[in-house]
Amino acid sequence: MKKLIQKSGLPFEVIGEAHNGVTTLEDIKTLKPDVLFTDIRMPGLSGLEVMSYISEHQFATKVVLISGYAEFEYARQAMLCGAFDYLLKPIQQETLNKTLSRLRNELEPAASETSEDTMENATITDLSTAGTSLFKKILAYIQEHDTEELSLTSLAEMYNISSSRLSTLIKKELGLSFSEYITARRMQKAKELLKDDSRSIEEIANAVGYHDYFYFTKVFKKTQGISPSKYRKSL
Repeated sequence: MKKLIQKSGLPFEVIGEAHNGVTTLEDIKTLKPDVLFTDIRMPGLSGLEVMSYISEHQFATKVVLISGYAEFEYARQAMLCGAFDYLLKPIQQETLNKTLSRLRNELEPAASETSEDTMENATITDLSTAGTSLFKKILAYIQEHDTEELSLTSLAEMYNISSSRLSTLIKKELGLSFSEYITARRMQKAKELLKDDSRSIEEIANAVGYHDYFYFTKVFKKTQGISPSKYRKSL
């Protein structure tokens, strides 16, 4: 990676390396890098867990996740967690150059801004400042209420925006439709809850917003490729 970054000819400098998720977090706190390239699978903490920590503590670091596993589920989780990009091993110079160029385009305009609000909005492109702020509010609401009865129409009415406009914003920013995003978040929560053997699968279905056990099982198997019970046994 270091050699590929150096060969790119773009104005990026490698300022640190870490060999597990725990030391990665320590280095991020002290070095405050603009960009982090991280494997999804690491000892201590996974790349997804590191990225969640970065997001939770509002670090400005942009994350590019790397994996040798060409599976859609990894890419989907990465994008849902806010990854800037997702690269598959072995990484090619041309592929990395494209990612670095996109990073440069985002970082350089942001560095020239002085307004904190503008800095926050700079990461979402091709939207007006007002539209960006509104989308963030809607997304925060969805994330807080994703196990409840939510519909695109009700959300649009709540925030005084057309359903078609809201649908377009969600698809553009998340790469998923409204229903796909809700389902992905619910399935991720379900997988976490399935680690607890004391909870029945029916209880977990209810906890993540599905009041029909059989429908929950059907959705889980369709999206994860395995039934909830078999997933639990595989842990």
